[in-house]
Amino acid sequence: MVVIHHNPDCGTSRNVLNIIKAAGYTPTVIEYLKEGWTKAQLLALFAAANLTPKTALRMSKSPAQELGLLSEDVTEETILEAMLEYPILVNRPIVCSEKGVKLCRPSETVLDLLEKWPEGEFYKEDGERVITTA
Repeated sequence: MVVIHHNPDCGTSRNVLNIIKAAGYTPTVIEYLKEGWTKAQLLALFAAANLTPKTALRMSKSPAQELGLLSEDVTEETILEAMLEYPILVNRPIVCSEKGVKLCRPSETVLDLLEKWPEGEFYKEDGERVITTA
């Protein structure tokens, strides 16, 4: 079973989802911007992926700067609470499989979580080759 915490507006997230599907999986797709997060859910994901709120914080294309979350003295708890209010603050995609949990940036890091890979060559949306045959 593969679960992806996905933002369909994010190219990296779309690439990861495409890799998962091309490998033959039918993932559970959680659009976290619509569904939001619970504190327990985030803490469990971060613990499993060896992340902290600070390391999982999306700094660009998010309100992190405006909310004052990029300051060195901001606590993990403050960032976590902001992530609950503003789900966009969580970097993505986060993928869960039998092999573990990871923040999959760059998108090819999802391959570490898959038992089987897409067959043949595989390219990202921008044309960059992720998997080569040879």
